[in-house]
Amino acid sequence: MYVGFSSSTGSRPTSHYILGWSFQINGIAQRLDLIVYYVRRKRKFAEVVEEWELAYGPHRFRYKDLYIATKGFKDKDLLGAGGFGKVYRGVLPTNNIEVAVKKVSHESRQGIREFVAEIVSIGRLRHRNLVPLLGYCRRKSELLLVYEFMSNGSLDRFLYNQKDYTLNWNERFRVIKGVASGLLYLHEEWEQVVIHRDVKASNVLLDGELNGRLGDFGLARLYDHGTAPQTTHVVGTLGYLAPELNRRGKATTGTDVYAFGAFMLEVACGRRPIEPAAPTEDAVLVDRVYSCWNRGEILEAVDPKLGADYVIEEAELVLKLGLLCSHSEPTARPSMRQVLLYLECSAEPPKLPSLGITANGLASAGYDGSNDFISSYPSSADKACSKSSSIIADSVLSGGC
Repeated sequence: MYVGFSSSTGSRPTSHYILGWSFQINGIAQRLDLIVYYVRRKRKFAEVVEEWELAYGPHRFRYKDLYIATKGFKDKDLLGAGGFGKVYRGVLPTNNIEVAVKKVSHESRQGIREFVAEIVSIGRLRHRNLVPLLGYCRRKSELLLVYEFMSNGSLDRFLYNQKDYTLNWNERFRVIKGVASGLLYLHEEWEQVVIHRDVKASNVLLDGELNGRLGDFGLARLYDHGTAPQTTHVVGTLGYLAPELNRRGKATTGTDVYAFGAFMLEVACGRRPIEPAAPTEDAVLVDRVYSCWNRGEILEAVDPKLGADYVIEEAELVLKLGLLCSHSEPTARPSMRQVLLYLECSAEPPKLPSLGITANGLASAGYDGSNDFISSYPSSADKACSKSSSIIADSVLSGGC
């Protein structure tokens, strides 16, 4: 006896799969158990959708679409990974738009409803120097954030890991001004105040023309203009944390300015804010820049890969502004509006009789041997502060364009 199967699809080649098989000489054949296959497939793409999320429909992506876009979140499409999760490159099947999909675990004490509301609000930000957040997807305890894809990747790759190409000074200076413009928009020009809370080179992405765009709003917080920010956990990255975060636990525009100061020094000097392998006197970047400035040789801190190919006045300005934004007193730091005016040479940086730059503030979260995301509470941070280097004070900052 022979048993066969036949199927016709015309001239198009196809593959056929047998999902079940039952054969006996006498009796009724069993049904093909297609239900099990359907349930398993449905579980694979199951999402968490609550009634209140229906209002955010346009900002929500289907998990199935993101799974297809990233080809199953395979490592070959991995763009990067950090303390919060992994980022994958993908192409949306609905419109062929290239995206970057970040998978994060949502362990925040803040309610998921408020968290998603903020994500959707941030999705409405529109500025040429911000990476657009297109939307999100929620699946169990996992949150997927969908960003517009930036073809040249992160800035830190060009600063540290790109041996065949060095960003020239004009490109670096343009990136610094671009990120400053984006932060000004977040702090003062949008309908709410947006505190980024994680400004650093690895969160600045470069588009096809090497314009800097600030991205990764996973830690961002919003509040209304004229109101005070709420106390929260100390979160951020080692080397960019303002010292007052340990005492008050409040992220403000001033703490973003502090991080931007570290970022400016990072871009100009071509090294991270904390270099544990460096000699003690050079381990903290702000200490090194201050030391060079105090000797009247601030340009020694400029990235040696640039050689002498940079604009002296601009390099001096960036380094001095980096120190000014690193002031240990929040009220002594400039606003992002002032910083941008200084960078555009529309105003002269102030002369201060006493610039108190505290290296402790840069190391306030404690060092754990990596440059990943750091999250801590004031108590643990205070312990780490006792191990940091000395206070630099009683100095003078002056100069301009």
